Amino acid sequence: MFDTGGMAVAAPDLASLALLGQRSRPLVGVCERLLAVPDALADLLPHGGLQRGSLVATGGTAATSLALALVGTTTTTGGWVAVVGLPHLGLMAAAELGVDLERVLLVAEPGPRRWAASVAALVDAVDIVLTCPPGPVAPGVQRRLGAQARDRGSVLVQVGGPVERWASAPELVITATAATWRGVGWGHGHLRGRLAQVSVAGRRGADRPRRAHLWLPAPTGGVQAVATPGEAEVAEPSRPAAGSRPVSLVGRAR
Repeated sequence: MFDTGGMAVAAPDLASLALLGQRSRPLVGVCERLLAVPDALADLLPHGGLQRGSLVATGGTAATSLALALVGTTTTTGGWVAVVGLPHLGLMAAAELGVDLERVLLVAEPGPRRWAASVAALVDAVDIVLTCPPGPVAPGVQRRLGAQARDRGSVLVQVGGPVERWASAPELVITATAATWRGVGWGHGHLRGRLAQVSVAGRRGADRPRRAHLWLPAPTGGVQAVATPGEAEVAEPSRPAAGSRPVSLVGRAR
C-alpha cells in the first residue's frame, strides 16, 4: 500500500502524479514558512531552515549528499519529498543521512519535454522536490514554478548541475567542496565519514557567504559540524610493514 513505503511512478503519467499529489499533499500550514534542517546546516542558513516557496541549489563534489542531508528532517517530521529523475541517487546513502524512505516519492526521469510538467505536479503536492533541470529553464516556466511553490509552501531543490540553467539565480546556493573520505589506511580500512567544506551564498539574507566544515556523512550517520578540520581527524590505520600482504579495501563510497 502507498502509506507503507515509497512508490516509483513513470514520469510521463501526469495523471498518476496528480493522484500522488492528492494523497501526499502537505498538512502543514503555508504560514509556517520554514522547513527544519539538521542543526549543523541550520547554523549556516540565513534563516535557520529552508524557506517555503524558495528555489535552492546544491553543488560541488558532494551535491547529492548535501541535498539529502537538507531534506532528512522534513521526512522524519511528517513531510514528503519527491525525487524527479536523479537515477544515481543512492537510497542507502539517503537513509544514512537521516532520510525516512517511507516519505519519499521516486519519479523516473521525465525527459526534457515532460520535466516542467512533472515538477509542477509535485511542487503542488509535496514539501520538497529534488531534481535537476535537463537544460535551460525558460523565464516563464521558472515564474510559474516559483509562484506555485510560494502558493503551496514547497521548496524546489536543484541537485548538482550549473545554476545558470535558471533564468533567475536561486535564493540559496549551498556548495560542498574539498570533500575527503576518512578511515582508509594504506591498502586497508573502512570508510567511516566524509569531511567537506560547505558554503552558503545567494539572496534573501545570504548576501554574505557563510562557511563551515561538516561531516557529510558523519562516522555515526547524519551530518555533524566540526570546529576545525584538525578536530575531525579519524584515526587511520598505520602504513603496513614492508613485505606484508596487502588487504583489500572494504567500505562504501558515494
